[in-house]
Amino acid sequence: MAMNLGGKGKSVSPQMNVTPLVDVVLVLLIIFMVVTPLLTKTFWVHTPKQEKKEVEKQELDQDPNPPLVMRVAADRTVTVNGVAVPFEDLVLRLKRMFAAREDHVLFFDADDDAPYGLAMEVLDRAREGGAVTIAPLTEALAPAAGGGAPQAPAPAVPEAAPAA
Repeated sequence: MAMNLGGKGKSVSPQMNVTPLVDVVLVLLIIFMVVTPLLTKTFWVHTPKQEKKEVEKQELDQDPNPPLVMRVAADRTVTVNGVAVPFEDLVLRLKRMFAAREDHVLFFDADDDAPYGLAMEVLDRAREGGAVTIAPLTEALAPAAGGGAPQAPAPAVPEAAPAA
């Protein structure tokens, strides 16, 4: 550290000498520039050979375990995979469906005009029926490839009595 002793008064004003600091920083920079390329390591990855197999179209279309899709329509009907299910039988029917499956995933879709309260009641019933994961659908479902026969509408769910 240098000091300035000259000047108007007899006060001492310290001034720092930065030359040694710059020298040390430059030496460290050179050391890191030399050492950094030596630190990279090369790993060899041996991946298994990929065997390409032609998949026939029939194998793609026939899913042995199609996903369960529950839909609530604006007219208060509830369908599971296109089959109308009465609101009272929903829990029992879902329990039987999930008993025959390994996964307990249910996809849920509701019309924009479906009553919100009904949709929540149906979701509660689905939980009671054994659905562990309920995935809401954000896009409209594509019609089935087979173009099956139109399903008969289920009986309408009765209006819930207002709470007192």
